[in-house]
Order: sequence, then structure tokens, then C-alpha cells
Amino acid sequence: MTDHEIRDLEQHNQQLKRLVELSVTLNSTLDLDALLQLITGTATELLDCEAASILLYDEKQPRLYFAAATGSNPKKLAEVPVPIEGSLAGTIFRTNRTIVLNNVEQDPRHYSLVSEHIHFHVKSLVGVPMLIKDRVIGVLEAVNKRAGIFSERDETILSVTASHAAIAIHNARLLATTRQALEKVKESDRLKSNFLSLASHELRTPLGIIIGYASFLREDAKGELSDHAQHVLNAALQMRSLVEDMTNLTMLETQGLMIVKPAEVTLQSILKAACDEVKEIASAHQQKLVFAFRETPIMVKVDPDKTASAFVNLLNNAVRFSPQGSEIIVGAAQQGDRIMAWIQDHGVGIESDKLKKIFEGFYQAEPPNTRHYGGLGIGLTIAKGLVEAQGGKIWAESDGEGKGSTFKVLLPKA
Repeated sequence: MTDHEIRDLEQHNQQLKRLVELSVTLNSTLDLDALLQLITGTATELLDCEAASILLYDEKQPRLYFAAATGSNPKKLAEVPVPIEGSLAGTIFRTNRTIVLNNVEQDPRHYSLVSEHIHFHVKSLVGVPMLIKDRVIGVLEAVNKRAGIFSERDETILSVTASHAAIAIHNARLLATTRQALEKVKESDRLKSNFLSLASHELRTPLGIIIGYASFLREDAKGELSDHAQHVLNAALQMRSLVEDMTNLTMLETQGLMIVKPAEVTLQSILKAACDEVKEIASAHQQKLVFAFRETPIMVKVDPDKTASAFVNLLNNAVRFSPQGSEIIVGAAQQGDRIMAWIQDHGVGIESDKLKKIFEGFYQAEPPNTRHYGGLGIGLTIAKGLVEAQGGKIWAESDGEGKGSTFKVLLPKA
């Protein structure tokens, strides 16, 4: 083997090693600008040429544009759109074929406007399509071989580089699109939370006035007028419950800002406070709240207000899905090193495959167009969030449709 052949083999091995390194780096980099600079820089080095550039297809307009380049000002290059028709890069893109030219100026497809704009004289060129599956997304070019002419090996190396580059660019674009979508979702969530917070705040005062006057009117009036006042009061109480749900949902969605203030209190006091909140609505349904716990204090370490809110949502759920005149049992007992509380109703029950789904936000067990029970579908979500934020656990049990439900809550013992 001659010295020339040995040098040629060493150079080829070095190029292959560099291609492997490029592949590894491309697969671990998702920043698009960094990828483009790495690709053009590596192509310039591997082919021992003056410059390399990446032209990507502009989907909004039928043209190519310079996304990155070495050996010239990439910003100035980006100012020059490259047509699909009547240019070398456009021909490569359209035909999905490689072009090797060692005398560019004699080719009528040479788009001289680019060279004139950046004051760069192109003498020789090799260009290859960049493919994702069977779709061409752009063109990778190398220009002005420093020694000799562009060879078949140069064409092969640039094609391999373009293959790796196309996949890396595709992945980086997917990541960028995903990030943009996530930002839109975050912004949408923020707007929704702001609206819920503002709406619940603005509704509180007029609702308080309506409930107050409706209560006075019901007590002072007689006969049919008293019944009308009761209907107004029931509707206002239901509206207040929805407003509280909106407030609690907003609070849960910003859990990082939610302040939990645990205190050693009796579970009985929390359950009684929750029952006081819903007794008007239960009374309107002729339902009876029955306590199933001893008066001996059962001590828990929780945030009293937030825990009471959780039970209010569970009780509202029981009231909504229970028949008129039925009992709702509120129980509590010590269970090992934790405290168990439960809300049991004799209502519509829950199918086994929906026992976990009912805690998902805005989930409704019944079809929206044939609903009988109302509600936003967030009460159980709020109860779950408030309980779990304090290290507790909540779940539902039911023997099936029409057989009632029991919601159980485990809380930390004081």
C-alpha cells in the first residue's frame, strides 16, 4: 500500500469517526440553533471546504431559506429567499437528488443573487436533500473544496450527515411545537383560574344579600309566598355552593400557593361544621343528616377550614344523588394510627368501573344531555385535592347502581 493510499485510508477513518461523534451529539441536543451550527460546522470540516449551509423549506411560502451557514453572515443570508424553481438548491429539493458541480458558474441554475448579497464567490458545490422518511425538509450544501474537487466520497459523507441532521432537526421542531402548545395550555389555565377567582369573588356579595332577604321573607311570609321564598333561598344556596366549588378549584390549581395550617382539633367539630353548611339544602330535599360517632373526642391534625370544605363537597354530593326523605350518615372512628371518617348515602350508587373516575375534574357519571342531578363535576375533585394536600386519603365504595355509596376519608391522627 502506497503512502497516498495509507493517508487516504486514515482520512476516511477519521471522517467516519467524526460522523459517529456527530450522530451522538445530534441525538443529545434539542436546541435547534445549536444543532444547525453544529451540522454546518461539521460538514465544512469533513469535506475540507470553505463553507456549508442548511436551507429549509418555508411551508408558508413555496421557497427555501438559509437557516444556518458557515463562512458568511447567516443573518444576511437569511434575508435572501431562494426560489424552488431556477436555483440549484430548489432543484435538489424538487427532484430529491444530489448535485455535484465543480464549475458552478457555468450552470444556469446557479442563483447568483445570494453570492452578490453576501459577497461570496461560489466556485464548486455539492448539495444533498435532507429527508424525513420520504419527505424532503431542506437541503445541505457544501461549497468551494479547498484542495481538488468534490468527489463521490464527499457526496456520500454529506448525504450521511444530512440524514442525521434531518432527524435531529425534526425532533427539535417537535420539541419546540410541544413547548409552544404547553405554553398555550398554561396560559389558558391561568386565564381560566383568573376568571374563576374573579367570578367567585364578584358573586359572593349579591348572593349573600339574596340569601339574607330570602331567609327573612320565608320566616315572615305565610302560605304560597313563603314557598316562593323557599325556592329562591334553595336556588341561592345552590349557587353559593357552586361559587365555593369555583373558589376551591382555583386554590387547588395553584397548590404551590395554597397555605395549609394544621391544628389539633376534634373530627366531630369539623364534621358538624360541614353539616351546618349543607343542612339547608338537605332540608329542602327532606333529607336527614345522621351522626354515627361517639361524643368522645377524636383528635386529628389537619387544617380545620380546608378539611371542613372537603366534607362539605362530599355531603353536597350525597344530597344531590340521594332520594328525598332519605338519610345521610356521617361517621367517624379511630382506625389504627389514623382516623377514618365516612359519608354514606342511599342514593343512585356508583358502578365499579367509575369508582376512581368520579374524582377526575369535570367528570360526570351521567351523559350531559340527559342529566338529572346538576353540578359542575368538580366537588369530588376538590375534596380529593384538599384531603391529599394534608397527607390524607379518600376513596369511594359502592355495591353498584341503585345501592348507595360510601365515601371514606383517612386523616392524620393528632
